[in-house]
Amino acid sequence: METRSIPIQVEKEKPSKAVRLASLDALRGFDMLMISGGGAFIFLLGGKTGIDFIDAVALQFEHPEWNGFTFFDFIFPLFLFLAGTSMAFSLTGGLAKGIGKQELAIKIFKRMLILIILGILDKNAPIDIFDPAHIRYGSVLGRIGLATFVGALLYMNYSWTTRLYLGVAILVLYYLALILIPVPGFGAGDLSFEGNLIGWFDRNFMPGKLKQGTYDELALLTQFPALCLTIFGSLAGDILLASHTAGEKLKRHIILGAVGIISGLIWNSVFPINKHLWSSSFIMLTGGMAFLLLAVFYWVIDVKGYKRWSFFFRVIGMNSLVIYLAVRFVDFNASSKLLFEGFYKYAPENWHEVYNALGGFLLVWLFLYFLYRNKIFVKV
Repeated sequence: METRSIPIQVEKEKPSKAVRLASLDALRGFDMLMISGGGAFIFLLGGKTGIDFIDAVALQFEHPEWNGFTFFDFIFPLFLFLAGTSMAFSLTGGLAKGIGKQELAIKIFKRMLILIILGILDKNAPIDIFDPAHIRYGSVLGRIGLATFVGALLYMNYSWTTRLYLGVAILVLYYLALILIPVPGFGAGDLSFEGNLIGWFDRNFMPGKLKQGTYDELALLTQFPALCLTIFGSLAGDILLASHTAGEKLKRHIILGAVGIISGLIWNSVFPINKHLWSSSFIMLTGGMAFLLLAVFYWVIDVKGYKRWSFFFRVIGMNSLVIYLAVRFVDFNASSKLLFEGFYKYAPENWHEVYNALGGFLLVWLFLYFLYRNKIFVKV
């Protein structure tokens, strides 16, 4: 547990003064807001206000059954992207302090193991350690840990351009594998839920329980395209760390974002955008969106200096691990009902769940604000 944030050095080749980008914490907080109750609150508004726009937005907060895309699909990829961006800052700071690459790699390896263990606990609680065949080993936290570990090794040993080429190459090879390698009973190029290569590989080589019984989007082969988001995030981090002008940094983010989105939409014609498969088109689309959204937050908060409005998000973003696990193991909605039902029980009954969700999130934020005020920032 850390009691204060440590500033890091900018620019690997030409370090300047220490800096901490408020935009990174704010965007991470926005992302965690969607995970920790904000997304559920927006979804619950659907069909209740009579406003078509709100109903349309609410529909963006549920995942498609298979192919397709909604804004909610973007939330986890954005976190992986930001993990890569933050990793660029922390590794650059560590190297600037004289910490060796091997020592940093060991530290990140231990972090990966801790996140894998926490992820297994998160997905299986109450966990039956005596029945490993029924434990689900794929997890969000495990994926973050693995992606940041591999991403860190690449970051410390390869240039910006090489990492870009590696990320694109992984996505191309992933696409070719799903298109060309035949699946027993289905043949090659079957991208359906039943016949895709990812599911077949998981059923035959992934230990434990799969999320959908015959498939798990957080299992083995999808780790490869997911890693690319962290690689792309590290590229964004290097741009922010460089001694370019703010305008040049924004320009590069916008160009990379536009290229990613256009590439993803074009690739969608032969490799559908699909969160469950972590398809290459899905990675390019969400990676491009992440570049653009980070550019917006960076421009508004760090360049223009409009920081006050972002405080709400930064409180969440500076304790992202805490809030992710807290909403899993603490029933804030039950507490909300105990505390606030006396106020909202007179509202129309179909609004009760909306007000209760809002109260639950209020309790979540106040908990995080308490940690923030006491300078308690839990990190692995």
